[in-house]
Amino acid sequence: MDVRSLGYVVIESTDPAKWLDYGTNILGLMVAPNMPEDGNVYLKMDERPFRFVITKSDQDRLQLCGWELADQETFESTKESLQSAGVEFTEGSAELAQARQVRGLISLKDPAGNGLELYWGASLDYAKFVSPKGIAEFETGFNGDMGFGHAVLPAPNLQETHAFYRDVLGFGDTDYMHFKFSEDPNDPGMGLNFMHVNNPRHHSLALYQDQSPVGCIHLMVEVREDVDEVGYCLDRVNEAGIPVVSTLGRHTNDRMLSFYMATPTGFAMEFGTGGLQMDWEGYTPTVSTLPSYWGHKFQSPEG
Repeated sequence: MDVRSLGYVVIESTDPAKWLDYGTNILGLMVAPNMPEDGNVYLKMDERPFRFVITKSDQDRLQLCGWELADQETFESTKESLQSAGVEFTEGSAELAQARQVRGLISLKDPAGNGLELYWGASLDYAKFVSPKGIAEFETGFNGDMGFGHAVLPAPNLQETHAFYRDVLGFGDTDYMHFKFSEDPNDPGMGLNFMHVNNPRHHSLALYQDQSPVGCIHLMVEVREDVDEVGYCLDRVNEAGIPVVSTLGRHTNDRMLSFYMATPTGFAMEFGTGGLQMDWEGYTPTVSTLPSYWGHKFQSPEG
């Protein structure tokens, strides 16, 4: 299969207005100008009509990730592959495709219960991105072909979920980490699989061997080649009293300089710059034993 990028996310929220304020005044995203006034919050960061959809709900959680396929031929072959693998999916209606600004999509869940949509034929509205916080550009590639960033999703059944993305959807392995949280030699620890799709971003998906009541560990957005914008965002976070989930640091595997903050939904948001862009031809997946060169000290919201 030819999965191209993480195109969008849909987030359920008991108070979408909080995401509107957070998305514009903290992340520096733009209210999408060409989306309908239907009660949802649509946030834009590049040529695509939107990247974040926040819908009114009686719960707070990540509802789904939208993954872009290369074309209609790939879309049809993907459905055949899912059927052959015994994976259930639902064909999206014309109304849903119009709402997502795509030509066709299907909805399904991975073995860990995470929601996803696979789509083709995404629209470009070319409305100029004007950040309310003066951010010049987010790193999303040419016409957004690298996607908006990455998602780290819970997968307590890590091996099964990893095999689904690798063997059924065709994601590639990038890196693997294994964490222990105590000195106990019997501590089994938790695994973390980093996976890429058909674009240069080091990973568009990571699967973490744990559960999450909000359906997500963290999302990541990346500003293009501007360390100062990371610092400005950190200042905005501190001034607004938003908990910093992880201090500023630089990761080992993707070289991203970033920090993590809380979101209105309860999962974390990584805000960074300088992530590696890879050439996948002949690439050999790695195993990393250290998550960061420096920094990235994780702390509880109270800490």
